[in-house]
Amino acid sequence: MLDGYKFRAYPEKAQEQTFLRWAGCQRLVYNCKVQEDRYFRKFQRFLGMTGIPVPVDQTYSQFISEATAFLREVPSQVLRNGAVLWRQAYSRFFKGLGGRPKFKTGAGRRSLWLTSELFDFIPKIDPKTGEITGYRLVVGTPKFPVGELVYEAHRMHVIPSSIHVSVEGSQWFVSFAAENPDLLVSDSDAGQERIAEDLRHLTEEQRMLTLGNDRGVAKPLAASDGRVYGLSDVQKERVEKARRQKARWQRIAAGRKKKSQNQKKAYRRAARYLRYETNVRYDYAHKTSHDLVATENVNPIVFEDLKVKNMTRRPRAKQDENGKWLKNGARAKAGLNRSILASAWGRVVTFTRYKAPRAGKIVVMVPPAYSSHRVRRLRLHSQGQPAITGRVLLPALWTPGQRRSQCRRGHHPPGSQKVLSGEPLGKPRRSTGIFRKPGPERSEVTPGETVQDTGGQKPAARWSMSQEPPEAIPETHTSTCKAG
Repeated sequence: MLDGYKFRAYPEKAQEQTFLRWAGCQRLVYNCKVQEDRYFRKFQRFLGMTGIPVPVDQTYSQFISEATAFLREVPSQVLRNGAVLWRQAYSRFFKGLGGRPKFKTGAGRRSLWLTSELFDFIPKIDPKTGEITGYRLVVGTPKFPVGELVYEAHRMHVIPSSIHVSVEGSQWFVSFAAENPDLLVSDSDAGQERIAEDLRHLTEEQRMLTLGNDRGVAKPLAASDGRVYGLSDVQKERVEKARRQKARWQRIAAGRKKKSQNQKKAYRRAARYLRYETNVRYDYAHKTSHDLVATENVNPIVFEDLKVKNMTRRPRAKQDENGKWLKNGARAKAGLNRSILASAWGRVVTFTRYKAPRAGKIVVMVPPAYSSHRVRRLRLHSQGQPAITGRVLLPALWTPGQRRSQCRRGHHPPGSQKVLSGEPLGKPRRSTGIFRKPGPERSEVTPGETVQDTGGQKPAARWSMSQEPPEAIPETHTSTCKAG
């Protein structure tokens, strides 16, 4: 099964400059393809009359000229990969999985995609046992050599077909996807269904072994067995200190000369403090997901299917009858949004999803709406714990005492109900078929357009509902007249 790998890399100064130059050229080709597509789509209706289709291809040679002669100083495979990345992004747009490709900036994380022509993994063989103990990563071509890139592999891996060399702040990484012989069940929908099919044949008592998890702001994660997960007091204190230091160095950078080396140093310091907070969130998500998966005699693991993107949306602006702007609680909502995003709700679920199949477990998402209304107010008793009165708990978060009492009444937690019902555990796939035909006035319709019903009247040209930008010039009707 395919598995993801991400290792720390330690390039030399000269190698860093080479990778940054290659990544910039690859990003330039990507942005040129975006600009070219926008140009053609702006005049798409006129091109349709001439029979010239809007190109959606991977060509890039037209971008190499005297003004961009520096593109010849990098391997052609690097430029080709930039065009391929654009084509892949456009394919996702055609499938309804994302928007159109947009311009990439050089700020933040920068990544370079290298295919097998640009690198080679040389195995390290133990002379005593003859076993492979690791690999040496050599990057470059005979014309553009880079040398050996030192990276720290904390686990064994096989040779991949492509790698990504990325930099964030001042830290470099090598990441790729490769086969993992120890991974027997994947985290795909098919692998999840295989485990769910085995759970449907268990006894009723075994089906009730559901571990529910409630996500909150004050307590980022509370499990049904009483465990509460979150950042420690020391981590919270250090994160707040890192935030203050990041803001301080951003102010210092703003006061220094623009694009100077001193300003770049200040921005690197600010990025280092930002990276610390990110690393703390990742560490919390990894440890929490591992602890959930390692819990014995528990399956499935249930989470509320919260729409985090919708929950963190900023409020709409309000106006009175005179057009004066009113307070809409945007500042308070912004603070709540920061707390929700800092709780790593989605990261914990993502990490648990790929770790659970390795332990023979599945992750089930249940609808959160009105779920607490399904259980009456009960006097709950747990082994070794005092009675809890006057509480309405989420059914997916039933304690062991609740499971026994509710099982006698014929009820099941929503996680078990979803597994027993045979419903697909994954999200439904979007349809990717294109069932549109070109109109009589147009030589070709780019996938993603819609054709309007004109009620039998033939228009001068069909108007695209999804492709035409708002600044496009409307087409005028053609007419003929006699000279003189």
